[in-house]
Amino acid sequence: MKAVNLLHVAVLALIQGVTEFFPVSASGHAAAILLLTGWPNPPLAVDVAVRIGTLGAVIVYFWRDLWVMAVGLFRYFTGRRGTGGAFLALKVVIGTIPAVVAWVLVEHYWPGGFHGLRLIGWAMLGFGVVLFLADRMGMTIRRVEHLAYSDVVVIGIAQVFSLIPGTSRAGITMSAGRILGFERVDAARFSMLLSIPALLGVGVFEGVDLVSRHENLLNGTVITACALGFGAALVSIAVLMAWLRRSTFTPFVIYRVLAGGALLGLSYGWGLQ
Repeated sequence: MKAVNLLHVAVLALIQGVTEFFPVSASGHAAAILLLTGWPNPPLAVDVAVRIGTLGAVIVYFWRDLWVMAVGLFRYFTGRRGTGGAFLALKVVIGTIPAVVAWVLVEHYWPGGFHGLRLIGWAMLGFGVVLFLADRMGMTIRRVEHLAYSDVVVIGIAQVFSLIPGTSRAGITMSAGRILGFERVDAARFSMLLSIPALLGVGVFEGVDLVSRHENLLNGTVITACALGFGAALVSIAVLMAWLRRSTFTPFVIYRVLAGGALLGLSYGWGLQ
């Protein structure tokens, strides 16, 4: 792995960790920072390390849900009662399928993916408005335990839009949950459970590519990126869940509108693409 600026890595890892689970778009922030600063893309090993860190954070925070899912699966395959956790695990898998299919299609037909400051700005702004409307219009009467398979399909299809940088995987799935009438905390809870296979899948895909390059996977920069991503993500999850227990998504909406407007102003005003 080529020598990299540790400060750049630290900044990107912290931003990725903080924004991965906030409904403000981690990919959009990372892409915007690289476009505005001119910093080079971080090495693949660093990207994988940050994903591992954020994945570790959501696993640690939601370990009880994951334990219930694991026990439920064990009971299901051994023919015992009390398999509610198994059905929650199945719903997480079903909710992941639309995004996987869409990702495969994008990788095949648009291997470079979607990018550009204007696209990020419009996505930040537009899907911020979607979050606001969903939060205001959605009822607050349902819990994760009330998830129907039709709900899971809707949330899974919504997750497809997260392939557009600036959309926010967390934001669009939480918006879908609110439209379906789920309480804010429960919309966030299922969104984060849904992030586990997404983060794991991308991490494994990038990890295989990394191993094929025979790069040095463990060094100070990689470990720092992983640790910072883990710490920032764990704190952001705790803050978000605590906030949603007593308030709305409005602060995140305001931030998205301001950030999206600023990016669009820079893009159109300075001629940046």
